[in-house]
Amino acid sequence: MTAEWAGGAAGFLIGAGCGYAMRAGRLCSFGALEDWVTIGDSRRLKVFALAFVIALLGTEMLIVGGLLDPAHTTYVPSAVPIVGIVLGSLAFGVGMSLVGTCGLGSLVRLGGGDLRSLVVVLVFAGMAYAALRGSLNGLRIDLVERIRLPMPDGARSDLPALIEPWFGAGGRIGATALLGVPLLAWILLDRRLLRTPRMLAAGLTLGVGVVAGWAATTLLADEFAAARPQSLTFVGPVARAVLGIVIGSGDVAEFGAASVFGVVAGSWSAARVKDQFHWEAFDDQREMRRHIAGATLMGLGGVAAGGCTIGQGLTAGSLLAVSWPFALAGFYLGGRFGIAFILEGRLSEALRSLFSR
Repeated sequence: MTAEWAGGAAGFLIGAGCGYAMRAGRLCSFGALEDWVTIGDSRRLKVFALAFVIALLGTEMLIVGGLLDPAHTTYVPSAVPIVGIVLGSLAFGVGMSLVGTCGLGSLVRLGGGDLRSLVVVLVFAGMAYAALRGSLNGLRIDLVERIRLPMPDGARSDLPALIEPWFGAGGRIGATALLGVPLLAWILLDRRLLRTPRMLAAGLTLGVGVVAGWAATTLLADEFAAARPQSLTFVGPVARAVLGIVIGSGDVAEFGAASVFGVVAGSWSAARVKDQFHWEAFDDQREMRRHIAGATLMGLGGVAAGGCTIGQGLTAGSLLAVSWPFALAGFYLGGRFGIAFILEGRLSEALRSLFSR
């Protein structure tokens, strides 16, 4: 078995585990934000915080142990396209509010028989590929990604690399503890959340999935595999998976695309086991237009942002990438604006509602 096919098998298995857990735990990054903004329920948000803490601790252990080199990943360049990340994450946030879920959530819904998500995934993949390698690639590079924030002395754009001159190797451990300990306390103090093991299991699985992705793509790489170490993200891989099916390319065998198929398969398995599988379609043209518009924004925005709520929120976050807090802020503001727009029905009222809170 070649390294590529072995990586694809690992991606499928990791994706399947995450897809099963996400459906079984009813976990969704947009749903977590919506619960927090609309009804003040932070439990699902804390589940994602749990996934982040696990991903952070596990990834930093891989780095300290010498298994993973952040410099070989795509998330920590020496110059960060900060404008693209901010604008892209804002667009992605608005898009996921129009769709009602993120890229990963769309795949989970598709596994449960939601045909609306099939349309979303196809549009999302098409727009993402156009921005990555197609007709919009030039505009993305020349306009959106032209303004970059250079790091001091050409350092990597992750927090440990930036503070290493002052704190040495201990800076990585200190930064990890400074973020991880307060978040873990915030999670463990929520008694309601601790009484919902299915949600905790979903967060645990997602966090472990990020670490497993880094480990698998690093261990399975050899001199014949040019791919960088990677982990869970659902923008470019979705585009490659859909295009791979259409034209029959070998991209379907690589880790990212295989993880997409794994998520759908895992979600389908959970839906069947729990007797939740049923076909769903659009209620009317208005709902279809809203989903298509949202999928378009998610595809374009996700590429500009360098990842989705999982790719930037967990995978880049596990490296303590400089892009991570900017992307999180954009996802939050874009998602919150989208929620306000849907509730108010008009752009002017949504803006007024957003800034009045």
